[in-house]
Amino acid sequence: MTMDINLQKEEFSYAYIYTITTAAGYSFQKSSRILDVGGIDATITGTVSDDTLYEPQLDLQVKSTSLSIISTETIRYPLKIKNYNELRKERTVAPRILVVVLIPENLQEWIKQSETELCLRRCAYWVSLPGQTQTQNTETVTVYIPRENLFTVDALKSLMQTIQTGGTL
Repeated sequence: MTMDINLQKEEFSYAYIYTITTAAGYSFQKSSRILDVGGIDATITGTVSDDTLYEPQLDLQVKSTSLSIISTETIRYPLKIKNYNELRKERTVAPRILVVVLIPENLQEWIKQSETELCLRRCAYWVSLPGQTQTQNTETVTVYIPRENLFTVDALKSLMQTIQTGGTL
């Protein structure tokens, strides 16, 4: 008996983000159930350097989908109102972003593996939502993520540098 496909997608998303985080030189930790209920699925942390007072920390709400949600300029993701409200809070201990991992519909296309490579298929996008307006929707709100916001090693390094220097995302 195999794992439920939705659970597989969730775990694949964590593996994808863990891979990017490790390659960027940071620490990745899945959240406890208590933090997950509060909208934090994972946390990425860095280390303290000589010119910083604290280690940078970034909290993530992680979603995955096989749906066709890509347009020319954006990723359109239907986010539950609860998650939307958690992500748009302006006062949090650590900045929070939404990371949406796109996964091929066909399970056999998720990875390509050989003696020389392990390729995780598709990609992830991120968006920061603090300060977004409240919605009258009761179930979901469509979040538009710029396609330029690919969740890559360089993008993560840039986000963590911004956090470490006291900037806002």
